[in-house]
Amino acid sequence: MATSKSVAPVAVEGPVTIYWGGIIAGALCAAALATVLHAFAGAVGISLSSTAPTWRDSSTALTLLSGLYLILVALASYSFGAYVAARMRVPLANAGEATEFQDGVTGLLVWALATLLAGLIALAIAQAATRISTPSVGSAETSVAGENIIAYDLDRLFRSDRRPAGFEGNIGYSRAEAARILLTASSHRGIQSDDRNYLVRLVSALTGLAQPEAERRVDQIIAQAKENISRARRTAVILGFMIGAATLLGAAAAWYVSIAIGRHRDGRETLHSLWDW
Repeated sequence: MATSKSVAPVAVEGPVTIYWGGIIAGALCAAALATVLHAFAGAVGISLSSTAPTWRDSSTALTLLSGLYLILVALASYSFGAYVAARMRVPLANAGEATEFQDGVTGLLVWALATLLAGLIALAIAQAATRISTPSVGSAETSVAGENIIAYDLDRLFRSDRRPAGFEGNIGYSRAEAARILLTASSHRGIQSDDRNYLVRLVSALTGLAQPEAERRVDQIIAQAKENISRARRTAVILGFMIGAATLLGAAAAWYVSIAIGRHRDGRETLHSLWDW
């Protein structure tokens, strides 16, 4: 096993300042590792961040598996970042409990900065994925928040082989209007009767379907939209809880690893075989 050149401990009197260079380096390493691991999760299919229509078929077991993977990613990335930050500090000769606390704070700062970086990266990726996956119909003023959840249902709602004249010019606003109505399907009252009747007339006018067939299609799409919205909410709750748990566990891991590596750095404790590679 290769051994690194030892650095003579430095005797320090008074409080030790926070070494921001190591903190920034550790945070960048943690954020980079987390990004790579999340990209791997998306490649193997255990990430639920995709906006493709097939996400609806995700089971509860897959959702839990994705949440557990988030926890593992947080433990690995935050621990790695805390390790880098703790090793970059100069060894101290008079290290004690105060130094351990400062090492723990260093780990927490790595955790905080890496969390902000990972959040910014995730936000940028989510915005880019939404722009790509959302159907480009109508203008920006007619888009509806949450339309990507029921985009496939909207496609089926206005699907027709007999499109009347002027169909392309009206579909943008009509689609957005139908989306606003369908998004109320999961509310306490559900879709009101006048809204349902309006959807029937709208589908009949834009697709050329007879009223009985338009009614059957509207009722089918309303049921599917309600199920899809409810499933999206359940998935969001589970993953939101998992993200919170992963973040808190990552903070604890960063604190513990930073202190443990600090003890080894200062020559007060041998390094565990888990880290001595």
